[in-house]
Amino acid sequence: MKLLRMNHIPGPNVFNHKPVMIMTIDLEDHIEVESSMLPDFVAEILSDLPGLHTHRCSRGRAGGFVERLNEGTYFGHIMEHIALEFSEPAGISASYGKTVYGGSPGIYKVVIECQDPKLSEHILEMAFDYANAKLKGEAYPLEEKLAEGRRITERNALGPSTKAIVDAAIARDIPWTRINDQSLIQLGYGKNRKFIQATQSWSTRSIAVEISCNKALTKEFLSRACIPVPYGSVVRSGEAARKAWKNIGGIAAVKPLDGNQGKGVSLYINSEEAAEAAYIIAAEYSSRVIIEEMLTGDDYRLIVVGGKLVAASKRMPPSIVADGVSSIAQLVGRENLNPMRGEGHEKPMTKIPLDEIALTCLEKQGFNLISIPEAGTVISLRDNTNLSTGGRAVDVTDIVHPSIARICERAAETIGLDICGIDLLADDITKPLNKTNGIVELNTAPGIRMHHYPSEGKARNVGAAIVDMLFPKPEESRIPIIAITGTNGKTTTTRMISHVMSESGKVVGTTTTGGIWIDRECISEGDTTGPRSARTVLSDPKVEMAVLETARGGLMRNGLGYDWSDVGIITNIQADHIGQDGIEDEDDILHIKALVAERVKAGGTIVLNARDPRLVQLPEMRCIQRQKLERNIVYFSTDAHSPVIMNHIENGGTVYYQLGNWIYEAKGIFQNCKILDVRTVPATLGGSAQFQIENVLATVAAARSQGVEVSVIAEALATFDSEKHNPGRMNVFKVNQGYVLLDYGHNPGAFSAIGATLSNWGSNKTGIISLPGDRSLEMIETAARAAAAGFDRIIIKEDRDRRGRAAGETASITLNEIRRAFPHKECRIISDEKTALKEMIQALNPGETIAHFYDNLPSVMECLKECGAVPADISEILENKQHPMPKRDMTRAASNAALLH
Repeated sequence: MKLLRMNHIPGPNVFNHKPVMIMTIDLEDHIEVESSMLPDFVAEILSDLPGLHTHRCSRGRAGGFVERLNEGTYFGHIMEHIALEFSEPAGISASYGKTVYGGSPGIYKVVIECQDPKLSEHILEMAFDYANAKLKGEAYPLEEKLAEGRRITERNALGPSTKAIVDAAIARDIPWTRINDQSLIQLGYGKNRKFIQATQSWSTRSIAVEISCNKALTKEFLSRACIPVPYGSVVRSGEAARKAWKNIGGIAAVKPLDGNQGKGVSLYINSEEAAEAAYIIAAEYSSRVIIEEMLTGDDYRLIVVGGKLVAASKRMPPSIVADGVSSIAQLVGRENLNPMRGEGHEKPMTKIPLDEIALTCLEKQGFNLISIPEAGTVISLRDNTNLSTGGRAVDVTDIVHPSIARICERAAETIGLDICGIDLLADDITKPLNKTNGIVELNTAPGIRMHHYPSEGKARNVGAAIVDMLFPKPEESRIPIIAITGTNGKTTTTRMISHVMSESGKVVGTTTTGGIWIDRECISEGDTTGPRSARTVLSDPKVEMAVLETARGGLMRNGLGYDWSDVGIITNIQADHIGQDGIEDEDDILHIKALVAERVKAGGTIVLNARDPRLVQLPEMRCIQRQKLERNIVYFSTDAHSPVIMNHIENGGTVYYQLGNWIYEAKGIFQNCKILDVRTVPATLGGSAQFQIENVLATVAAARSQGVEVSVIAEALATFDSEKHNPGRMNVFKVNQGYVLLDYGHNPGAFSAIGATLSNWGSNKTGIISLPGDRSLEMIETAARAAAAGFDRIIIKEDRDRRGRAAGETASITLNEIRRAFPHKECRIISDEKTALKEMIQALNPGETIAHFYDNLPSVMECLKECGAVPADISEILENKQHPMPKRDMTRAASNAALLH
């Protein structure tokens, strides 16, 4: 067996609405091997992994997977369950798994839910290697690999402060994205996005951070504000430390000027010699050391968020109680086994370190590590109380005296910190401070673990307070998202919606097959219909609304780039991509595209084509029904008398339909209004292109769902010019005495729709086509027949990217199928795209039309320019036909000329 690749999908996807990791494997010689053929293998893995007995599998009950093993199941499925069983001992809890056919014999995709990409990849590799080892009768270092998994979990997990904020955001339905492998998190989308890094926020001022990191400067600010702080000075040598201690004239504290987490801090310094020794320790962390008077009282950490005190804890240094038998080293080792203690920030308390500072603290008490103190003796391991060095915390939030709360709030305000940790010494937190109490430090990015997981007392959700400060109204963390998918028409519909919403005054971010656009400016060219492009739009601080074309490839391989949308549009489900990625029929395509509908939020709008029988059934499909979310189902149709439209109206639903030349909106049987005349929309080619009218209907439905006025929609669509706003989609040019229509169609539906449109023009028509080589033989032949049926003459060219087929192979398949199905149809191959177009232009007769389905748009535009093409006047083409033009000018000459020149 061979492991081919790993793929992480971080957003909702066709397998699961949570992130997944996919391992693609080739079973090779084991393609037909079932577990029932290998009883020793089954017995060994069940012995190694007894938890497999609890796996339910498709049977829906504990033991279901073991039944499948005994009856016979394949290795992809076995690896899936092994990976799930490895998850918990490796550090995470994963319950979702699925194994699917990978599109070729022996190729399978093993899918598991993913909380940490690096860990999930490790677990899947473990499952693959473990299964292979057991098949070969080889030993496998299971415990060693699981321990490695736990180390990966510890390295990659969010810190406790960041996780608390993320959890609070999730509870408020605020979208979040981890930007790096540290603690930088984006909360919200578009113009409403904000960032946090641990407990530093988007609004934390850099100057305030600089002040707080300079302890002497912080004290100066607070002293000016009449906030009590200890007297002291900054020193740069041991001798200066001695002099500073003498000036204080009593007990002192020594600390690095810009230190954190209690590193290098020494307390209760009572001599010149001790001051110099403490200086040496502090100087390891900073070139400047502060020595200050030692205030009296217990040690408290208070948190101010947005100017309000939200949490307070009494901190106590790490200590142990002697039993009269064990050494101090043994007692500390025993305490560090406490399940509440862990490495770093993984548990509510941190393990107690036995470092130089601990040894110094013990020495001051007359002990060392091998001392065995009298039973009941309390031994301190540190003077400072930081949780990061083993301290404990007791919540006291409810008993803080109001005057102390106000002092802390003023302190944070004085230096301008939005999130501030205040270190305070007070004899009694329930009473006003006395003359020997005061603020010792202000901390930017304070740890909040002690407040969420106190050793004693009530937990305080500081993470929630931070999120509430950033987003007083959680719903304002989002921007409207309109997602568009379907087989045909999605690019045009996306561009139309983007144009309408821009004209309505919104700053729109758009992704299409033609690039990413922010506020009508292209920032990236190419096919940008995947989740990465969506995330680019959703991270842009200008964007007020996102309009996202969402194509099959991106959905299949990488899922969605957002969590929920406001509007999900599916234009149609037609035959395309059959034979790719395991897609066997249109039902498979629907399953993939339905993800866009599934991820429409409660109260959002799902827009569906009423003429597509599969989409009509979508609202009743299990994938939609099981969500139990109330959404608005909106249908559109060019057939005003469609039973689907009529029934939906009778049931009080909203529909958009064409009657004559007009598009109407109906909301139930009592509300009906005209929206626009389709002939005023240039993209409809004077109303002759029915499939473009469907795109207009979908656009109107989306815009109306977002509250855009009818007049704004009508005016916007009247200015939506195909060549300017929709290049490469139904662009018409006049060449000599005939016409050239450019489009990107490459499937049966597109060929049929454009052929039908040109039939309305009453002229002979030539189709210059090519088909993607990665489609199945049946798909290519179906598309070939559709093209032949729609055009009087067919010219077959070849795409630059043959997608796995030999040179000329796809063109030959197309030619042979057309000659078989339409033996009298004029049809030949001209492989080069530009040559094919130029030759057909030279052969154009008056009034004839060439429909060129391009591969390389810039090359085709260059050819048209060389041939003297000029923008076509659609009214001229349709003159005296059944589609008379309305009075609105439809010439579009200026914008067409801009495209050509």
